[in-house]
Amino acid sequence: MLTKLISRNFKGLPDCEIELERNVVFVGPNNSGKTTALQALSLWEAGLRNWLSKRLGEIQSRKRTGVTINRRDLITIPIGNTKYLWKKQRVRIGNTNSAKKQKTENVLITIIVEGILDGEVWSCGFDFDYSNAETFYCRPSQNDNNILNNPTDKQREMLQSIRMAFLPPMSGLIANEVKLEQGAIDVRIGEGQTAQVLRNLCYHFHQQNESNNWQGLCDVLYSLFGVTLCEPEYDPARSEISIYYYERDENNLKDRLELSSAGRGMLQTLLILTFLYLHRGAVVLLDEPDAHLEILRQKQIYEKIKTVAKENNGQVIVATHSEVVLNESAEHDTVIAFIGKPHKLNDRSQLAQSLVSIGWEQYFLAEQSGWVLYLEGATDLDMLRAFAKLLKHPVEEELKMPFCHFIGNNSPKNAEKHFYALKEAKKNLHGYALFDRIENTKIKSQNGLTEYSLKRRELENYFCNENILIRWARCYMSSDVTEPLLKHDEQAEQDVRENIMKECITEYTKLLIEYQRKADSLWSPKLKASDDVLNPLLSKFFERLGHNSQVQKARFYELISFMLPEEVDKEIAKVLNDIYCIASKYR
Repeated sequence: MLTKLISRNFKGLPDCEIELERNVVFVGPNNSGKTTALQALSLWEAGLRNWLSKRLGEIQSRKRTGVTINRRDLITIPIGNTKYLWKKQRVRIGNTNSAKKQKTENVLITIIVEGILDGEVWSCGFDFDYSNAETFYCRPSQNDNNILNNPTDKQREMLQSIRMAFLPPMSGLIANEVKLEQGAIDVRIGEGQTAQVLRNLCYHFHQQNESNNWQGLCDVLYSLFGVTLCEPEYDPARSEISIYYYERDENNLKDRLELSSAGRGMLQTLLILTFLYLHRGAVVLLDEPDAHLEILRQKQIYEKIKTVAKENNGQVIVATHSEVVLNESAEHDTVIAFIGKPHKLNDRSQLAQSLVSIGWEQYFLAEQSGWVLYLEGATDLDMLRAFAKLLKHPVEEELKMPFCHFIGNNSPKNAEKHFYALKEAKKNLHGYALFDRIENTKIKSQNGLTEYSLKRRELENYFCNENILIRWARCYMSSDVTEPLLKHDEQAEQDVRENIMKECITEYTKLLIEYQRKADSLWSPKLKASDDVLNPLLSKFFERLGHNSQVQKARFYELISFMLPEEVDKEIAKVLNDIYCIASKYR
């Protein structure tokens, strides 16, 4: 079993050490290095295969010359130029020696893999040296504990048994698939054309006289998708492979369909399981195996992947974006977070206790952002974004994709509970919690969490006034479009809408203020602007226009665009400043 990957100068992956176990999950944002780490393992295996076949057992002086590898041999790392393997494509660097003479040195890619054999740790590393656009050299790294320095027969046998099998996510299935040799299949998989060889993989698997495993595969598909998979059929006249399956309809009648009729989720499942069965005892590298699968299936497939790998004495390393796979793997497997330098995410002591109730994906988001924003709901975030845009505030960029946790109510306790659970795992986490006006609860800021209670009833109170509503009414176009003044809109129509809005305001003021006496003004901060004013007022406005539009509270934030920057209360600017201070400082 492989236990560690050490990488230096390889592509966009930071120089790092990654711990490995029987089941490993890589998580991280796009372009963070997850797939690159899988490719690093594939490159190491390519070096191992070439070295074992050409140099193992030769004299030491001959070993230092290395072996030549062609870029076309890197089936799982398709590149047009070997220079693309190097970090920032830097294959040479210039150094100045003591005599102040310029000297050029080669930049080496170093990949070291560690593992365990009969309870003893072994290490095997290779240096890769650039030659030209088509080729590069490979030789054992110079570390003293390199197993290749003086391997025993048992160690040689172990190295020769190591196999890597890399599988990209499912692509679009082609209608007709010709029979291919194994080399052509491997090339297409390396290029990400997995669906173009799915029938070939199934055909090869079935031809291996693995009737029990083929039936086991069919049983899994039946249990997950309710389909009965037929044996692959080969037409030598056309050199094509076809696979059919039966699907029961609502009348319990069987409908025979070709594989091209199946959904992506079923095809993805068939691809992964077939690939696993074909690579027994291998280190299987799966890139986004959860692609095309809904939540329930993601969990089921991940568990099945681990089961099949265990039965076949294999090791699984998965790269994923799935919260389901992250949460499922965090309790039992090793999770590596690709944020900054890749590091182990699940410390099973403190972390497991503090995050069991809120989900591991929350900790991952905290790791990624460094701070967390607490709001009651998504509409509050939309309003903050609209205010930031109106004021051209620098926090606008920070609010585009923040780690925002919606607590669903106006209780500081809920924000504190979530924040301090995360902080148990990430000590340097900071947060900002914004609440509607709170009368009797003490607001406090401590231990990295800043809390703030608005002086007015809620955020909607800061843009609920007559002038803004009239501007909006004049520019109103339809029930689902709000834009600045329309060039072709007649002045008279704008005047009509303005008068209707004024009438609605007058009538509703009499009802709410004079009769119900809820406040001394329709624009009072005591009123809950969204429920007490905007909802009924805009409903009456639409009714007077003759529209059957339903007022959507989620769209109240659009009114902010009709404000003038000088009309924005200073308290809103303070809130935006505070959020920006935390976001920019602790991100």
